Amino acid sequence: MFGADQVVELRLLEIPQAVDKLQGVKMELLDCAFPTCGDIICTADPAVAFKDCAVCVLIGGFPRRPGMLRKDLIQINSKIFHAAGTVLGQVASPNCKVLVVANPANTNCLTLLRQAGDRIPNKNFTALTRLDYNRATAQVALKIGMPVQSVKNVIIWGNHSATQYPDATSDGFVQNTSGTKTMLADMMQDDQEWLNGAFVNTVQQRGKAIIDARGMSSAMSAANAAADCLRTWLVTGTKPGETVAMAVYNDKGYYGVEQGLIFSFPCECSDGEWRVKEGLALSEFAMAKIKASEAELVQERSAADEVLAEAAASKSE
Repeated sequence: MFGADQVVELRLLEIPQAVDKLQGVKMELLDCAFPTCGDIICTADPAVAFKDCAVCVLIGGFPRRPGMLRKDLIQINSKIFHAAGTVLGQVASPNCKVLVVANPANTNCLTLLRQAGDRIPNKNFTALTRLDYNRATAQVALKIGMPVQSVKNVIIWGNHSATQYPDATSDGFVQNTSGTKTMLADMMQDDQEWLNGAFVNTVQQRGKAIIDARGMSSAMSAANAAADCLRTWLVTGTKPGETVAMAVYNDKGYYGVEQGLIFSFPCECSDGEWRVKEGLALSEFAMAKIKASEAELVQERSAADEVLAEAAASKSE
């Protein structure tokens, strides 16, 4: 993920009752004899796990149980990520780069950022929509019968939820082995029904479909996407003219989206930094989908604020 010669010290954080099992994970990591695996520290103390960390990947959160609404998930996880952000902001490296995987990822990331953001820059926080990007790219490749690596610049707009908008044609293209580019909007002009229907629905509901099929949520594909995200962001960057999906802090109101949200945009990466690609012409259909995801994220932010305000009031009493 960080290059063939970069040795990594792992700080593995678990809840206290699972630290013994975490020791088993450590044993397996040691038994793999990975040349880039340095020291491995297993702990239930966030202050130990986050101390001076350069990269923080927050995978764990309270999982969604049968019958739980999304607001129930926000109520529990907002407290978890508020506490984590407090410690992260106190002890992590001031330039720590943070990737939030645990759902609801965008709002968890925002809660974390608000607590740690006084010391760690807002631009250093992202939520995982690379998984959605990978899913959407694969679906387009299957549809057009091309190798997946030839499909570029599919966009994921908005939330890592069923309101996200996978967008293949606003900037997407296919690049063959000779370097020739063909815009997907031209290639797929007769596929609008699929693009606006089955494609969007498949990507939006992919996580649920995997749970239905295997009885558990995405594992390997999520881990792969997290590695892809960090590698592109911090190591390789994007190639000229190419973008990836990253859910980042919207401090400038990109594409008319309300500021102060963690929102997925098409991003270019270089030198360990991201920037939103601006100036794309979007259809009315695309803008409507983007606004729907924006509305959900505004509601989630309000729900998280309410939970944290109640917790603060209770604590003061």
